[in-house]
Amino acid sequence: MTFALDGSAMIAFLRDEPGAEVVALLTDPSQTCFARAIILCELFYDFRRAEGEGAALDAIQTLVGLRIVFREDMDSPFWQEAGRVKADHRRVSLADCLCIALARRLNGEVVTCDHHEFDPLVAAGVLTVRFIR
Repeated sequence: MTFALDGSAMIAFLRDEPGAEVVALLTDPSQTCFARAIILCELFYDFRRAEGEGAALDAIQTLVGLRIVFREDMDSPFWQEAGRVKADHRRVSLADCLCIALARRLNGEVVTCDHHEFDPLVAAGVLTVRFIR
């Protein structure tokens, strides 16, 4: 199975919050996990603000060690798809729109704990989501 991880799933894993065990199972070698590289910026910011530079660097290093494939490509069809999602579902953050576009491109599932953003999309049949809690 192929998964597109959003920032909330990776934060839950790094902080050992509820749902961390689900993310740990998904990063098993039998699975393939992807994330947008821009999420690294979001995570670095979150950890640096809360815990300092060292914690931020450690968090990124931990994620890199998990075999998550961080995608940096941003061709026209990709950013247009993310833009369509944002235009059609304005309450969804741009970072999550990029995650959704990635999941669609890879025919995978989004992995998140953000019910407030993703529940309406699931109800509308827009995509498949694996909620970690």
